[in-house]
Amino acid sequence: MKKADLRRFRSILEEKRDSVVSSTGKKTHWENMENTRHGDFVDQASDDNEVHVNIRLRQTDAKLLRAIEAAISRIENGIFGICTICEEEISLARLNAVPWTSVCIVCKEKKTA
Repeated sequence: MKKADLRRFRSILEEKRDSVVSSTGKKTHWENMENTRHGDFVDQASDDNEVHVNIRLRQTDAKLLRAIEAAISRIENGIFGICTICEEEISLARLNAVPWTSVCIVCKEKKTA
């Protein structure tokens, strides 16, 4: 892969990382709620559901951050764009779509099948 492409992907990854980090720093509605329960059972169930959704979103963000950091590490180690399973080159189209990916489309399809 060309050095210009690597610089571009690194910049994209760093921007995405910064975006995810800044969005996880914001307090959510459920963090601002008092300890006391308000409303009827439906309101309380709705609040509980919101808490679970926010927890799941934070877990997803953490997973994405790990993938981004791993991709940046692969750039530094000179193995970015190489599938970690079959060791073939990952297409630029796939990297443009998902720059933090570590597998080619063929291996990804096998993995999810």
